[in-house]
Amino acid sequence: MIEWNTIYITFKLAIITTSVLLLVGIPLAYWLAYGSSKLKFIFEALIALPLVLPPTVLGFYLLIAFSSQSSLGKFLDSHFNLSIAFTFSGLVIGSVIYSLPFMIQPIQAGFQQLSPSLKEASYILGKSRWQTLTMVLLPNIKSALLTGIVLSFAHTIGEFGVVLMIGGNLDETRVASIAIFDSVNRLDYATAHSYSLLLLLFSFVILALVYFFNKKAMTSFR
Repeated sequence: MIEWNTIYITFKLAIITTSVLLLVGIPLAYWLAYGSSKLKFIFEALIALPLVLPPTVLGFYLLIAFSSQSSLGKFLDSHFNLSIAFTFSGLVIGSVIYSLPFMIQPIQAGFQQLSPSLKEASYILGKSRWQTLTMVLLPNIKSALLTGIVLSFAHTIGEFGVVLMIGGNLDETRVASIAIFDSVNRLDYATAHSYSLLLLLFSFVILALVYFFNKKAMTSFR
């Protein structure tokens, strides 16, 4: 039987992770698209690393970094009374890092596809960088923003390796993917099927909506 608290934790994690990624992703994508630093390729490689890195590797190093035995873990615990490993906060940190490229890369591509004349015209009209970003650039990359938001949200919903390593299988950290794994281990295929079917239907619907709205936006643009 589905535990609805598990579903609640899963969607709560996805909403918080996506919100953080949107706030962090827009300025980072802007810098990657328009910055002139010669070190950009290093940051691009670091951001894209979760795409090729096994999630258990990332989860393992996060667990080591935030464990009570590490220097960082001891510092956070002694100065802020903050524990990261095997907590919901740890899930958020792991999910933000692991889903980072799914937010940044679509937005970066959206910025790079815009005509340079948009920025130039905005500056000529006396708009600041902030005004240019919020009033000119972002409204013209709505499709890229939507793609980044949906991909980040859906990817967080389906995470397994990272959340298992940093969060474990506790009541306050058990997300749907962990519940599926746990159900299969207990040979409770009915419960595993219920969770899996719910995530399958949700993923299909949300991706179908993205393709629908992107196609509609492209049609309107033409």
